[in-house]
Amino acid sequence: MQTILVVDDKASVRLLLREYLEEQGFRVVTAENGRMALFVARQAHPDVILLDIMMPEMDGYQFITHHRREANTPVIVITARNEETDAVIGLELGADDYVTKPFRLRELVARIHALLRRVGQETTNRGRMQIGGVVLDKNGYTVTVDGAAVSLTPTEFTLLATLMSAPGRAFTREMLLNDLVDIGYTGLERTINVHIRNLRTKIEPDPAKPRYIETVFGIGYRFCQDE
Repeated sequence: MQTILVVDDKASVRLLLREYLEEQGFRVVTAENGRMALFVARQAHPDVILLDIMMPEMDGYQFITHHRREANTPVIVITARNEETDAVIGLELGADDYVTKPFRLRELVARIHALLRRVGQETTNRGRMQIGGVVLDKNGYTVTVDGAAVSLTPTEFTLLATLMSAPGRAFTREMLLNDLVDIGYTGLERTINVHIRNLRTKIEPDPAKPRYIETVFGIGYRFCQDE
């Protein structure tokens, strides 16, 4: 049974999501703030985390920052309507998707299943790619740069695999988005830039002067064939 961690400071929201998700066959654990969520995540090892942003003690942003040092669990950020900035910051910190309040429970469950499919497909697809110092292993779901392990979110892993599958080829943002949509991504085209920026931070020696992921102005991005 797959486990969902619901993090929200409102007891009514936690109860609503727990009851509905349990009806859908999930095991549900909850936390009322980011600090408690870190403890619960270490104990329960959730498959997906549903994360509110505005919470006392430790907010959603702080939670993502701390949790990403320990695990690459898929995270769906829950934001208030018209607060797109919250979603973008969440994505920049390493979240995989977002929903805005009020949201339909069926839509939320669909996004959870999409993330789970994405992770499942990436972990079961076989293949090892190496370009320069970057090694991506689809079977083991691992990435190393110059021998050092790098922790990527499922979205980042998929983007990197796509770019490395055809080194030197320029991918438009639409092409990259379509590749993600095929495995359940529901974000907008402009969020590709956020994920690419996160990838560069993790794999580039100097993100300001990318060695691997190059911007092709007016088109999109490509993975350089040579170091």
